[in-house]
Amino acid sequence: MKLYFAPGACSLADHIAMHEAGLGFDWVKVDLKAKRTDDGRDYNQINPKGYVPALEFDDGEVLTENVAILSVVADKAPQLTPEGRFGHFRLLEMLAFISTEIHKAFKPFFKPDATGAEETAAREGLRTRFGYLAERMKGDYLFGSRFTVADPYLFVMCLWAQKNDVQLPEPLPAFVARMKARSAVQLAMEHEGLMEPAAS
Repeated sequence: MKLYFAPGACSLADHIAMHEAGLGFDWVKVDLKAKRTDDGRDYNQINPKGYVPALEFDDGEVLTENVAILSVVADKAPQLTPEGRFGHFRLLEMLAFISTEIHKAFKPFFKPDATGAEETAAREGLRTRFGYLAERMKGDYLFGSRFTVADPYLFVMCLWAQKNDVQLPEPLPAFVARMKARSAVQLAMEHEGLMEPAAS
């Protein structure tokens, strides 16, 4: 498999989750402005949507969107799915909330012509949505003590929040620190050039 990513983009969530699952895959960097891959291909030919992530399977099939790709990872690694009769559906519920209510709310910060008022409104909305999750965290991760594929997605959104001066309520700062200590997170961030390689 090949995961197409841009450093620090939402595709980092998939990158982390795939390492957590122990999946074998190649990672291919994409220049989103030029729409070119690191090896010179036209990225629009791989994903006509023009953004990351995209996951290319060995048979050439390409899957896009975080919710879909993270669901595939959870399917391949059931230990990354919440327990219980509704575990699969609770995971989809959480991924949908992060995607539609948090991820999309960052849009003003990526618009060159966004006004200060738009950014302020986005920060207020994001604080409310992060607060909703913070109030419901009853353990180290979104689903208690069990790490799931939703945690890398929330982690990336928290990184974006810190970068854009969105205050994270407790216990989310502790969650970010806990995530940064995980080997899969460190490996993915190293691959994306987001941290110094660990000393050998």
